[in-house]
Amino acid sequence: MNLRKLKLFFRFHWIAVLIVIFASIAMISLFVFLRNAILAWGDSEYYAQRAILAQYSFLFYVFFMVNLISLPLTGALWIWIMKGGHQRIAGLHKPTIKGGEIKINWSDVIGMEEVKIETKEIVNLIRDRSAVHRVGGKIIRGLLMLGPPGCGKTYLAKAIATECDLPFISASGSEFVEMFVGVGASRIRKLFKQARNAAYAEGGCIVFIDEIDALARQRSGDKGFGGQSEYNQTINQLLVELDGLKESEQNIVVVGATNVKEDELDQAILRPGRFDRKIYVSLPSLEERKQIFAYYLKRIEYDRSQVEPLRLARLTAGRSPADIANIIREAALIAARKKKERTQLDDLTEAMERIELGLRHPAKYSKKEKEWVAYHEAGHALALYLCAPHREVSKISIIRRKSTGGVVWGSQIGEVMPKKEELLGNIKVSLGAYAAEKIKFGYTSSGVSGDFDKALKTAYLMVWCWGLGKSGYLGNFDQLMMAERHISEETKKNLDSDMQDILHTCLQEVEEVLLKEREILDYLSAQLIEKEELNYDQIEEVFKKFNKSRPGK
Repeated sequence: MNLRKLKLFFRFHWIAVLIVIFASIAMISLFVFLRNAILAWGDSEYYAQRAILAQYSFLFYVFFMVNLISLPLTGALWIWIMKGGHQRIAGLHKPTIKGGEIKINWSDVIGMEEVKIETKEIVNLIRDRSAVHRVGGKIIRGLLMLGPPGCGKTYLAKAIATECDLPFISASGSEFVEMFVGVGASRIRKLFKQARNAAYAEGGCIVFIDEIDALARQRSGDKGFGGQSEYNQTINQLLVELDGLKESEQNIVVVGATNVKEDELDQAILRPGRFDRKIYVSLPSLEERKQIFAYYLKRIEYDRSQVEPLRLARLTAGRSPADIANIIREAALIAARKKKERTQLDDLTEAMERIELGLRHPAKYSKKEKEWVAYHEAGHALALYLCAPHREVSKISIIRRKSTGGVVWGSQIGEVMPKKEELLGNIKVSLGAYAAEKIKFGYTSSGVSGDFDKALKTAYLMVWCWGLGKSGYLGNFDQLMMAERHISEETKKNLDSDMQDILHTCLQEVEEVLLKEREILDYLSAQLIEKEELNYDQIEEVFKKFNKSRPGK
């Protein structure tokens, strides 16, 4: 392996080596020349010394000037090489990181247990090439990771490089997309040339291309100005390089990551022999979020009597590992600004609100506005507590943030695929504020606009996509509309009628609940007017005061 590294060094630095050899020969020659001149000078008479001086003066001047110029140039050249300037000559634009220097192990990859099992198999195949060859198999050449942003695809690729102890080259798909024809293809060639050199020296290489969809979407004809031709050339070169890996024994694995759907990528990229494996990285489950919170909480000082990873995991349904890490960082900053020694639960909930809704607005409500917002949020909270047993009320606030006058945080209980009952419960929660405003004031405000959007979207999906309308229509009619397929006007009318039936039924039920529990609605609103925010424990105390508990609890 050391011999290979030496060969690779001479392959890229032969010019520098020649210059160093030339400079060394010049120095040795000067030393020998001066030695001989001094010896001849010492053994000669006075007149002979003058003749020797006249003979050697010109040659001495030449040798001196050559060394005076070559030595600084040689030094500058070596400094340039040490700083990586030689990579520009060789066309190596991406830094190559040794696997051992990345230091991201399996223990650092949290909340991806199923994905890790599949990835470990790939690592074992990369490590033990001889076992694959014995049974006549081929080494994995391409690995495609698909999933939402922030779920740890890049992190997982670095863990693969660490566990395999192979060099890691990272690039972004957008780096290969250019306006001028041929530039992107040239960069692809340079990237794979660098990977082959690294594999030659180290026994293998991991090439990671993030956002690979930027250069791997479906090809089409050029519409002018050469842009599409450049794109097609780039993806064609990528395909050629992937095919070239199959013909060599170099242990190079290309890992791609994307947030888009698989069917948006060019089918040639997904062909067997190119990206041989696909790994689907999804958002973490409740248990995985709990593990992620526990992992990141170890990095800060926090109040263990208040902060429980499980409780935080319930508050963050649908959040990615990157979101959770951001929440922990923001909470620590909030605690530091408040001059606290430990991060507490209110800091974490404030961090969630700040990330999702922005900073608190300094503007104050008038007395009438404050009462209106209090009843609006109390309507949401009461509907959430009594009509949506799959969720629990974590916090209620009537403090302005960005465009919102207040917020009710409802955390998911468990990890379930929403069924009809849960979907109807979510619609009732959205319509709870509308019902509360009508009950208290007789009419509603523009604040229900966002609530209507959520309720209408859920009802639309139930009827048009999931076959949950009372008319019994089956099929994904939304997909047909997007594909511009024909749907009769009668069918559209009945589907719209089913949507309105769901909305009105949910509104009627939530109005009945709020009227029945009018006393709780008024008391909860009064508490919000007084305190502006109520946390989980304070909300539970309100309902215990009226001997109420969540359905199914």
